[in-house]
Amino acid sequence: MKKRVLVSGGAGYIGSHVTVELVNAGYDVLVADNMSNCDMTCFEGVKKITGKDDIPFECIDCCDDAAVQKLFSDYRIDAVIHFAAYKAVGESVAEPVKYYRNNLDSFLNILEASKTHGGCNVLFSSSATVYGETDELPVTENSPRKPATSPYGNTKQICEDILRDVVKASAVYEPMEQGASRNGQIKGIALRYFNPIGAHPSALIGELPRGVPNNLVPFITQTAIGKRECLSIFGNDYPTPDGTCLRDYIDVVDLAKAHVAAVARMLDGKMKESYEIFNIGTGRPVSVSELVTAFEKVNGLKLNYKYTPRRPGDVMAIWADPSLANEELGWTAERTVEETLASAWAWEKHLAENR
Repeated sequence: MKKRVLVSGGAGYIGSHVTVELVNAGYDVLVADNMSNCDMTCFEGVKKITGKDDIPFECIDCCDDAAVQKLFSDYRIDAVIHFAAYKAVGESVAEPVKYYRNNLDSFLNILEASKTHGGCNVLFSSSATVYGETDELPVTENSPRKPATSPYGNTKQICEDILRDVVKASAVYEPMEQGASRNGQIKGIALRYFNPIGAHPSALIGELPRGVPNNLVPFITQTAIGKRECLSIFGNDYPTPDGTCLRDYIDVVDLAKAHVAAVARMLDGKMKESYEIFNIGTGRPVSVSELVTAFEKVNGLKLNYKYTPRRPGDVMAIWADPSLANEELGWTAERTVEETLASAWAWEKHLAENR
């Protein structure tokens, strides 16, 4: 019997790419999303890419406990990949209660339903923001978590801690048989993403924010196509080589493939611990200015941009040491920044031509 994976928030940017890779890897996928930060564009794109018109979709809010419980009653779920969360750093600074309520309640409901329905494998969508303003670069999974610089980052730290404690509490049950998830035990993996960018090579799915983008690359592409008048680069006075923040930009398809590797590790009974953490990045720091310049060069464009004051909640510099994921998951980031930025521009042009 095929294993079924629930992808909460699966109609969004990363969730849609992960759904494609899961389907291609032979899993049955169930997508749940409340559509608060997306529309059906990417889900329809997923069906076109995979050739599967029958991927089940449930429009529910994971903050609705009864709806989540019903989802677990209606479907046999072997693993959950939990994306359903708000994710804008700046907005979280301005609206912390909104972020704590949504990001914590949604995850607690998933975990409670997992427990109620006999246990599950849970893959949590975490973030490099859990390392805070770190002075240890590159960061490893053993790098200390510093105080989060935003409520968004804090919700990721808290959810990691909740998952760790839930896994520990469930360990009183007998160890799971290979791939089993019905004896009350919950096992967990937290993937700490660095900065996902780009789009699927087909240009049928990509990042599609509602309103003004909070992430850099969609703001770049929307400026390039004329949707936005000017790109703002937040801060050029950081103590970095060119004064702008340093980040580890990872292609979203590479990131999606890491999820498939992590799910397989859980379902195939290959975890070494009941709760594991992996950094998912390239290990190569790129500054914001370098990324803008690379976009211009690879796509033959000139962007209108300006430097503005630093944005609250932004970390100066962070990039990954991904060697643990390379070794344990058998996964490596493969696509270059240039390929990724070309895919982002192809996606933006696809949107312009089809809307």
